[in-house]
Amino acid sequence: MRKIFAIATVLVLVGIVLSACGGAAPAPSGEPVTVKETVIVTVEVPVAGEQATPVPPPVAGGERLQTVMDRGNVICGVHGTFQGFGFLDTAGAWSGFDVEFCRAWAAALFNDVEAVEFRALSAQDRFTALQSGEVDVLSRNSTWTWTRDAELGLTFGPVTFYDGQAIMARREIVPDAAAGLAALEGAQVCVQSGTTTELNLADQFRAAGVAYEPVVFEDQNAAFQAYEEGRCDAITSDRSQLATQGQAVLSNYADHVILDVVMSKEPLAPAVAQGDDKWADVVHWVVYGMIQAEELDITSQNVDEFLTSEDPVVRRLLGVEGELGSKLGLSNDFIYRVIKLVGNYGEVYERNLAPYGLARGQNDLWTNGGLMYAPPFR
Repeated sequence: MRKIFAIATVLVLVGIVLSACGGAAPAPSGEPVTVKETVIVTVEVPVAGEQATPVPPPVAGGERLQTVMDRGNVICGVHGTFQGFGFLDTAGAWSGFDVEFCRAWAAALFNDVEAVEFRALSAQDRFTALQSGEVDVLSRNSTWTWTRDAELGLTFGPVTFYDGQAIMARREIVPDAAAGLAALEGAQVCVQSGTTTELNLADQFRAAGVAYEPVVFEDQNAAFQAYEEGRCDAITSDRSQLATQGQAVLSNYADHVILDVVMSKEPLAPAVAQGDDKWADVVHWVVYGMIQAEELDITSQNVDEFLTSEDPVVRRLLGVEGELGSKLGLSNDFIYRVIKLVGNYGEVYERNLAPYGLARGQNDLWTNGGLMYAPPFR
């Protein structure tokens, strides 16, 4: 009787999974319906005296922080081939703007920037990896959108980089950066599939009444290689990616121009799965702490000098007084750890993005006319 119950349960679960994946949509009127083969899975339930192989339970909502602490490291989903943001070199070393935030979370939790396991994820599988629990947090130049927030069940952290989509073209085709989209009438444009970039490209060219031919690739590196080989007239991506990848990949970067036109808003932010406020709070407040530290001129080089400060804002931020860290389940000096081992927001920016000529602009502090602003630590 117990075996029959197990078989029925699995069949119900299989039905649910197929339904969640979309299943077979009803055929339009007049079209034949294709019936796919059904596979029945039989599960043996152990009888008295037998032992089943234990299956680790999935992480329940609200338990991710404890799971990470018990495991002893942060599993962080990153890019892998995006220089300046998330890059794995031939020696196996990880670098980049997004990568450093992963190290900052590890520093906050474990006082160890090496307590991170990086997972290189494609644009197509990044959100699935987060939803399934394969990674604890996603730090992979991902745009915060309504659909991703509400429909995919993600909770985005603070925006770490404000970007916008742009187009790069050969100067022989578009000599002036001030030229509009009309200069690309009939052009072939390389674009990565499965991204907001592909959708924005179609929207903007349609709105401008400009005809173009998309040349689609699953991988951005393949798109850049095709552009370098002359298989398309232009390439589109976030402005930051065009600048960093362009300098790294193109044989003569000076022969290309990034048009001034901004085709979209691209607020790039880390993300965690919904339903775990504690873990989300940790991700949020580490980033905010790095922004606040820059505002207070606290760096990795001088942070120890600020430990004797009489400024209550500084003392709370660094955990010298108050119990802010303990309210998150962390050491009260978790921001001190982050600044000491990784640095403030500005330091991370200067190390990884300034070498590519990316000016701070919107990514400067609010006190300098930018958008970077941290809530009060009190």
